[in-house]
Amino acid sequence: MLIGLIGKANVGKSTFFNAATELSVQAANYPFTTIRPNLGVSYARVKCVCREFGVQDNPVHSMCVDGNRFIPIKLIDVAGLVPGAHSGRGLGNKFLDDARQADVLIHVVDASASTDSEGKSVPVGVGDPLYDVKFVEDEFDLWLASIINRDWNKVAREAESQAQKLENMLSKRLTGLGIDEPHIDKALEETGLRSKKATLWKEEDIFNFSKKVRTRAKPIVIAANKSDLPTAETNITKLKDLGLNIIPCIAEAEILLRRATKKGFLHYLPGDNSFTIRSGVVLNEQQKKALDAIHSLIAKYGSTGVQEVIDLACFRLLKLNVVYPVQDEIKLMDKKGNVLPDAYLLPEGSTAKDLAITIHAEIGKGFLYAIDARTKQRLGAEHKLKNNDVVKIVSATSNG
Repeated sequence: MLIGLIGKANVGKSTFFNAATELSVQAANYPFTTIRPNLGVSYARVKCVCREFGVQDNPVHSMCVDGNRFIPIKLIDVAGLVPGAHSGRGLGNKFLDDARQADVLIHVVDASASTDSEGKSVPVGVGDPLYDVKFVEDEFDLWLASIINRDWNKVAREAESQAQKLENMLSKRLTGLGIDEPHIDKALEETGLRSKKATLWKEEDIFNFSKKVRTRAKPIVIAANKSDLPTAETNITKLKDLGLNIIPCIAEAEILLRRATKKGFLHYLPGDNSFTIRSGVVLNEQQKKALDAIHSLIAKYGSTGVQEVIDLACFRLLKLNVVYPVQDEIKLMDKKGNVLPDAYLLPEGSTAKDLAITIHAEIGKGFLYAIDARTKQRLGAEHKLKNNDVVKIVSATSNG
């Protein structure tokens, strides 16, 4: 799974990326600071099953802190977008080619309205976040439409003469974009284009289809960044009124809290609705003032929003389940004695064999059965896993 970080230029995407991954990529107050995509690892946060089982876990590839499991997920920060990107303006082609890899998109928006459509700084409140949301989505849709529209009449005639299914034809055209036939099938249904001959499709039909297929194949959550500035609250309300998936966000505050925690000044977990200063730590007036301001913002919005955005993308939009594979279903250990060593994020509907393949292709190839650590029942290859399942895989190519 890959989360894409998109948005127009100069809205704080790189700051959000740094906050979510604790990396230090270049961030500056001018357009196109990001040219090559930045790749990093962020973490989805869930309640760990260790408390339910009454065990002290020691994860290998994820983290558990105070009963909260942080599971790695890849994040890509791509170049900022400007109007006309679908036709190659700015870094449009590069942006769209990088963003196509993502399974879900986080659209970072300047909620304070302190940047224009080109990403240039303007007085706070002069910009228009609602326009920004629309133009970024339209650019993505127009880019998809341009791919579908290429030699459309010729391809449509060939498909009809060969009695090829419309879904198959479109699937071939959109291969490599992470768009599959179920996405296409649903978009055809919602646009009413299934019964319309492909040779009769107009540009408007292609655009409407592109928009529908994008909303299904590349769902979006809005990170309303710079929510600490005075003009942000009104804009956040307007965006919420549009029925969008939107989370108020202060990426700079998240960076400050994570760095202070790393230095041992604070106790804070990403996504917490509060933080505490550790005993014996003495702060100067400037540090106190900064933390007081962040405390007020968290009290207002519930969090800095960064972790909440990642979690919404993973669990509400991608509908991922957390599954814990073990090699000993009694002690919940792996071969080396690590308790609840791994946690995997799997799409809803994934099977026991899907988990085996995710662990290792060879284990999946030799899959025999799985065991539910709670019930001790055997599970077949097609058994659909549920969120928080703890499972032992038994394979002919592994001792499980």
